[in-house]
Amino acid sequence: MTQLKFRPRRSCLYMPASNERALEKAKSLAADTIIFDLEDAVAPDAKEAAREQACAALQSGEYGDRELVVRINAMDTPWFARDLKQACLSQADAILVPKILSADDIIQISRSIDEIGTDLTTRLWAMIEMPQAILNLGDIAALGPNTRLTCFVMGFNDLAKEMRAQHDRSIFGPVMTQAVIAARAYGINIIDSVYNDFNDPDGLERECLEARKLGFDGKSLIHPVQIETANRIFAPDAEAIAEAEAIIAAFKDPVNAGKGVIVVDGKMTELLHLKQAKQLVETAEAIAALGK
Repeated sequence: MTQLKFRPRRSCLYMPASNERALEKAKSLAADTIIFDLEDAVAPDAKEAAREQACAALQSGEYGDRELVVRINAMDTPWFARDLKQACLSQADAILVPKILSADDIIQISRSIDEIGTDLTTRLWAMIEMPQAILNLGDIAALGPNTRLTCFVMGFNDLAKEMRAQHDRSIFGPVMTQAVIAARAYGINIIDSVYNDFNDPDGLERECLEARKLGFDGKSLIHPVQIETANRIFAPDAEAIAEAEAIIAAFKDPVNAGKGVIVVDGKMTELLHLKQAKQLVETAEAIAALGK
């Protein structure tokens, strides 16, 4: 797997680990991240077989530079402990845990991973899909610098169910903003929830554009046909890259040495803009390195 200083997560595709054909197909897909799903997409009587197939996929070395994540079953299920252990020992890049409620959950899971193997590089991703998690967002995110937690994945299907609300995207606007703020405050990535109708590309595009505007890193997906849209929308466009490179070059100019504010293409440009420009160029370079 390609080791990148920065890893794009524009498209995070759920693939049911119980479906051998899906796992095989994932090897050729242009998704930045493949999420082998042991939870929602797998019936109770198929959980054990799905875990075995996910672990075999992790160890196969046949997925190239794709980031490989396993969504395990929730902490209060009989499958959780074995899911966590086997996925870690199979060297998943990250474990996505559903139904996170509080900071204590993150501490407990991180400790469990440490006990499985302190030398493991496996990171922890948290599904934000429960009302308690929304109330505890700040406390959960604050653990990022000191635990294995590196990413939030929003789950609005479950959140709507728990709220007894209609599944209307508009009701989640405040939650999306709050989650992005919490994530960015502590250096955590954040991935938008799935779009359920994979036969509606226009609807998917609207959601991707909204999520990008709010600051999300990418979108979780349920079907391969959604990959191209997510990859395109969450990637910097040529104009933005050119502007960022101009800002970086201007600050490197000896004429501007030591300055905190300069003029670039007629615009007042501060060190904050330089930081953003470097992040954007780093993202573009990482995407180019993936060859997608």
